[in-house]
Amino acid sequence: MTAKPSHRARPQASPTIAVALGAGGARGMAHIAMLEALDEFGVKPVALSGASIGAIIGAAYAAGFEAKLLRTHALRVMRDRTDVMSRLLKARVGRFADLIFGGFANPVLLDAEIFLDVFWPDDMPDRFEDLAIPFEAVAADFHGRGEAVFASGPLASAVAGSMAMPGLIKPVEMNGRILVDGGAVNPLPYDLLFDRADIVIAVDVTHGVPRGRSGLTPFDAMFGAAQIMQGAITAQKLKARPPDILVRPPVQNFRVFDFFHAAQILRACEAAKEQLKRQLAEMIEARIR
Repeated sequence: MTAKPSHRARPQASPTIAVALGAGGARGMAHIAMLEALDEFGVKPVALSGASIGAIIGAAYAAGFEAKLLRTHALRVMRDRTDVMSRLLKARVGRFADLIFGGFANPVLLDAEIFLDVFWPDDMPDRFEDLAIPFEAVAADFHGRGEAVFASGPLASAVAGSMAMPGLIKPVEMNGRILVDGGAVNPLPYDLLFDRADIVIAVDVTHGVPRGRSGLTPFDAMFGAAQIMQGAITAQKLKARPPDILVRPPVQNFRVFDFFHAAQILRACEAAKEQLKRQLAEMIEARIR
């Protein structure tokens, strides 16, 4: 028996998706959970962008490492505090003697490229061109006073520049420019993706005010002020043109350096992870009708 021809329009191809991962220090561990949501939903981004911690995680995901593997890797690395501190000492470019003999150089300044070599998964590609997914890293051009976007060339140098937080990580010299933290100019670089995909997702981890915390350490004050600045930049961008889906995991009670709380950060993101899947399902369904 021959089936009757359907008079319904043929469904369109599934809309393409691009993802921007924002700056935010240890709070950015939440990016792994949001990428897990995409993997579990069965979609693969056609493009990614990232700033600072978002560039670190975004580059690893763009290299082809599934988010579940990134979770396992991050938890394994952060489980051994002694080993992590030993690794960080290897990435230190200053000496404590520099405070006296070196013109007040920072004795704890880290070399970001060594940091990446220590904390990225093994077998990361050397160049953007070798990534499985197109990826853009955002840094700040210190002397140019503006945004520097990298999508080709040496991967580690560009990501190192994107994460070069002043006062903690050594600026990176690349292509005749001095690069510092991308969060200073574009902490949530979803605007780079509008012409790359049908649906743009942005993951903002600087949003929210810590609850019930009195007093500030010097580091809290310095890097908290940076996050206030990043939040203000993002707020202006959202007024001009928001992404299709804005995700704000509930990580506001974690500090910039709470990397040893990676497991707690990831657990805090479970509800947001499920919410992202629901939002994505609703938006895809609406787009293909």
